[in-house]
Amino acid sequence: MRIDLNADLGESWPRWTSGEDVALLDVVTSANVCCGAYAGDEELMRVTCEAAVARGVSIGAQVGYPDRENFGRAPSEIGSVELTEEVARQIRLLDEIAHSVGGRVAYVKPHGALYNRIVDDEVQARAVVEALRDLPLMGLPRSVSLAIAEAAGIPVIHEGFADRAYTPEGRLVARTEPGAVLDDPAAVAAQAVHLLGSVASVCVHSDSPGALELARAVRAALETAGAELQSAAP
Repeated sequence: MRIDLNADLGESWPRWTSGEDVALLDVVTSANVCCGAYAGDEELMRVTCEAAVARGVSIGAQVGYPDRENFGRAPSEIGSVELTEEVARQIRLLDEIAHSVGGRVAYVKPHGALYNRIVDDEVQARAVVEALRDLPLMGLPRSVSLAIAEAAGIPVIHEGFADRAYTPEGRLVARTEPGAVLDDPAAVAAQAVHLLGSVASVCVHSDSPGALELARAVRAALETAGAELQSAAP
């Protein structure tokens, strides 16, 4: 069984200079590179893409609300046309940077509040899908955004989270709720193995406590379970 392991990268210069982001690139098979809207900048995008290319890690455009103050984790009532233009701009920018270092954007993964909003909000989901340029969309299973993308003939990647708690309905528990973020390596690894067969990609957040240890534990557990780690993007 094949499974992708992804992490959100290129969000923080301190994490880059500490070496943690670079070390994560030695563990994951896909990097969701922040496109500068909610964090990061063009130079951080470039060095992240360059390191990903050197390791054979797939590059995904991590698009989000242009909201650096709230790290893209606050709801936004941005209009549909503006949202489509903003998401398309972020994808183009990262793709240009990726190509400059010998890579390419292989898929798109919304970030934070936008990711959760388009699970159920058809208006914003359509706005995001219109910006994809046929690139695969990564998202939560049973999301309205994935249904819209599939109907438009756009490939989708079902994603699960090793380090986040779920509601009984299969949605992510809000970060404002106690226990929303999992930080015990054994529990995170066990959840990743539990997700096998139901998703194509498993995420570990790079800003979770002990992210590198968690990612290593997840990879080891998946491999022990017989999974072959490989990017889910074509």
